[in-house]
Amino acid sequence: MVKLIHTLADHSDDVNCCAFSSSLLATCSLDKTIRLYSLSDFAELPHSPLKFHTYAVHCCCFSPSGHILASCSTDGTTVLWSAHDGQALAVMEQPGGSPVRVCRFSPDSSCLASGAADGTVVLWNVQSHKLYRCGNVRDGSLVACAFSPNGNLFVTGSSCGDLTVWDDKMRCLHSEKAHDLGITCCDFSSHPVSDGEQSPQFFRLASCGQDCQVKIWFVSFSHVLGFELKYKSTLSGHCAPVLTCAFSHDGQMLVSGSVDKSVIIYDTNFQNILHTLTQHTRYVTTCAFAPNILLLATGSMDKTVNIWQFDLETLCQGSTEDHLKQFTEDWSEEDVSLWLCAQGLKDLVGIFKMNNIDGKELLNLTKESLADDLKIESLGLRSKALRKIEELRTEVKSLSSEIPDEFICPITRELMKDPVIASDGYSYEKDAMENWISKKKRTSPMTNLVLPSVILTPNRTLKMAINRWLETHQK
Repeated sequence: MVKLIHTLADHSDDVNCCAFSSSLLATCSLDKTIRLYSLSDFAELPHSPLKFHTYAVHCCCFSPSGHILASCSTDGTTVLWSAHDGQALAVMEQPGGSPVRVCRFSPDSSCLASGAADGTVVLWNVQSHKLYRCGNVRDGSLVACAFSPNGNLFVTGSSCGDLTVWDDKMRCLHSEKAHDLGITCCDFSSHPVSDGEQSPQFFRLASCGQDCQVKIWFVSFSHVLGFELKYKSTLSGHCAPVLTCAFSHDGQMLVSGSVDKSVIIYDTNFQNILHTLTQHTRYVTTCAFAPNILLLATGSMDKTVNIWQFDLETLCQGSTEDHLKQFTEDWSEEDVSLWLCAQGLKDLVGIFKMNNIDGKELLNLTKESLADDLKIESLGLRSKALRKIEELRTEVKSLSSEIPDEFICPITRELMKDPVIASDGYSYEKDAMENWISKKKRTSPMTNLVLPSVILTPNRTLKMAINRWLETHQK
């Protein structure tokens, strides 16, 4: 379940972008301002709104540490701000003064990329605030940008529909038409994946565009093997241009927002729709997941930003035991506070914060520690907190007996008995895949691309793994 927990309505014009740090939410607007909110109670910070830009602010983003906020505007500038006190640290002018449409920090915070309406993309040195390197796309305005998680490359998207890939020295590695009517946004998943073949490590890249489509790509780059960009699939759901997309912090979900006023949340592993949110009354222009995955922000031309919260049942859909356990153990103190509020335990937030209770500590709390260490005097509160914590531990533990994702046939969604490998690199139940090929004219169930071959090879290694799992879990 996803529930709307807060609506921010402070901007006086269209909301163009929103971005999270571990403790703050930033939003920017056509009204020329950037606003900052605390994630603990969604109160606007005393030094907000930030004012400098003389025209619309198109994009804002935090540095990975969360200490610096960047914003860019039609006025041709990219500004660095202190997230702590809102002071402007630097003003960087785009060469030629063209309107700046997008800005992104590199994973190590050393560089900031800014893309402009004239097709220029600039890498700025964040420490010196000097221009490091500059390049141009072949045609159109530059409207989207994303750095790979390892920082080896970054991708830009243009209003002409081209995805262009650059290395960290600003050399163009590749460019291709990705969306017929223009790209609007792109984002990398921070977690590596495998495409089922003997290949280098890949990262998922999502792109969306005016053609109403959200596309998934696999991107790899190494100095030995070079660069590769592979189209994998198209996600359906929107009936109008898609303006924004973003991966969750753990890569398990992808969210998109559209001119059709809807927000769609996908499971990235199975590429099915988990939720469709329809509370905005005008175009959805921006969306962002918090680093902790508990929160999602969506912004719109209706001048509002909606904050959504996921419960654990939602997080468990399509997830493995390790995913949920890692998620819970990685909760920050703020995440624990949000969880307490969601469980009706708001009175304990101050006590938990005072004792620095994070996700790992939360899972280890006992009846004795609640009374003796946290000194929660109310027996009723202690009992309720212990019950909720035990429910949380049970949800994590119960997943240990669930069927691993890799044992499930993508077609039947059931445990495979006779797995085979198709020419797309994925494994399927033999009977189901043979039936699929006969009816679907050789297309891949996972990518929708034409299969290079209809030969199915028995996956004996996977079958042995399934049999071993059955021996230990189905006694």
